[in-house]
Amino acid sequence: MKKNILLTLLISIILLPVFGQKYAYIDSEYILSNMPEYAEAQAELDRLAGVWQQEIEKQFASIDSMYKKYQVEAITLPENMKQKREEAIIAAEQAAKNLQKKRFGNDGDLFKKREELVKPIQDRVFTAIDEYAKEKGYAFVFDVAGAMTIIYADPKWDINDQIMQKLGVTASSSDED
Repeated sequence: MKKNILLTLLISIILLPVFGQKYAYIDSEYILSNMPEYAEAQAELDRLAGVWQQEIEKQFASIDSMYKKYQVEAITLPENMKQKREEAIIAAEQAAKNLQKKRFGNDGDLFKKREELVKPIQDRVFTAIDEYAKEKGYAFVFDVAGAMTIIYADPKWDINDQIMQKLGVTASSSDED
């Protein structure tokens, strides 16, 4: 099935000029990197990730300390106390791993926060792209930052600046060559 989709896409790209359809490309990473609200959202995500990472590292350091203390005292502990200490260490390690998964897992807190902060910005960008493409009659707009790779693209089809203008965003001077 993937081969059929790729073949259809390849044929479509080859036939686009024949049928006179217009196409363009954007770089969503470039557009997003020039949006102050996106930079703010990324900064907040980085801050939260740092706080959560420290929280997890603190738990693992505590577990490490528990284990080292256990190793020193294991020789003198009765068997039932050894087992209780081992179970406590294992439980603490499992709790730390669970917290790590809760914070950074596929449906974790960081993922949810990213959805909350970044998705509305991405939706705005994709709405602007959709509107611009319809206004200008483009059949396709490719995102060179995503999975679609374009080996060569004529700069006359680059609509990044127009999309940013539609969003009211100006390019930062560090991105201009």
